[in-house]
Amino acid sequence: MPNPPTEEAVALMTAFAARTGLTGEQPARRYLWTDAFAVCNFLGLARATGDARHTQLALALVDQVHHALGRHRPDDRRTGWISGLSAREGEAHPTQGGLRIGKALPERRVDEPFDEQLEWERDGQYFHYLTKWMLALDRVTRATGNARFNVWARELAQTAQHAFTHQPSAGTGAPRLYWKMSIDLTRPLVPAMGQHDPLDGYVTYVELRATAARLPGAVSEPRLDAETKHFAALIERGQWATDDPLGIGGLLSDAYRVQQLIQQGVLADDGLLDQLLAAALAGLQAYVESGEYRLPTEYRLAFRDLGLAIGLQAAERMARAPARDAEASPAHPASRARLEAVLRYAPIGDAIVSFWRDPENRRAATWLEHRDINEVMLATALAPDGYLDLPPPGH
Repeated sequence: MPNPPTEEAVALMTAFAARTGLTGEQPARRYLWTDAFAVCNFLGLARATGDARHTQLALALVDQVHHALGRHRPDDRRTGWISGLSAREGEAHPTQGGLRIGKALPERRVDEPFDEQLEWERDGQYFHYLTKWMLALDRVTRATGNARFNVWARELAQTAQHAFTHQPSAGTGAPRLYWKMSIDLTRPLVPAMGQHDPLDGYVTYVELRATAARLPGAVSEPRLDAETKHFAALIERGQWATDDPLGIGGLLSDAYRVQQLIQQGVLADDGLLDQLLAAALAGLQAYVESGEYRLPTEYRLAFRDLGLAIGLQAAERMARAPARDAEASPAHPASRARLEAVLRYAPIGDAIVSFWRDPENRRAATWLEHRDINEVMLATALAPDGYLDLPPPGH
């Protein structure tokens, strides 16, 4: 029988599916980041409960996302697939033009002035949302053995790398990534680069290639060789440390993905894992000193808190890895010491999950304003297997 946290995650995901139009009579309401976590959650719940209906929900959600966010907005004068492909070709390659964020407001027009606050509510494409969706699609292939979803992820990866990469205007220095692009990927909306975007790109592209290599008869193109090398170069001098809880959680989740890829013989242990643990540890120290996790609900965003809690669970899984395979543990003494230091903060992750499981705290405006993403990420924190674990294809 599922344990209580898993049962709670099932209840949260069932309510999310009905509320956002995946099931039931509500109109469909899709948002790429939230839906990426939701796909992973459904797949993990299918494994945990043995109920294939969760897998069917994951597949239905992928289809709905592609037909909503892979196409132009209903209030846009443009119609059809944002890739510009025909209806038939778009069905075969739904990610080839990227995917919209799903924000409430249309993207900024070329003749509109930039407004930093308003930009948060405007549509477009985010690179870090696209990498989350690549991960979700790859998890579907690994769960079902169906190579099509990995192919779609690789097509999205190729499109994203080429569209978001640019050379600084001075013409010198390493290429950079735009943080936000227009829906049709023809112009940057926010030119700054996200701190962890190259890192997410590298780890995700390595994972996509690893999955493709383990699927006999899978479509080989795009191979992503050049794209992966591009991200490998971008992360050589990466500065990853941050005191943002969501960012710290992302570092720890990426560290666990790197560890699993090392364990599976896909990556060499070349120091990246140690760098990620060092950055996460520095961020945790700064985060705790700030006291942010002790603030009342009106000063906290649950999905950012929960991102940290998920990352700390990833660290706990890293520590348990030697029980499964001695080769899976961090190889260097410094890495092991950093992981042990990170684990001292694990009670903070437990406290975050307990805090947001409390119905009283979920009455706060900061929870209700972001209810979909908060509930989905709480479900991830309660049942993280689908998001964190990297099973071989077909498992």
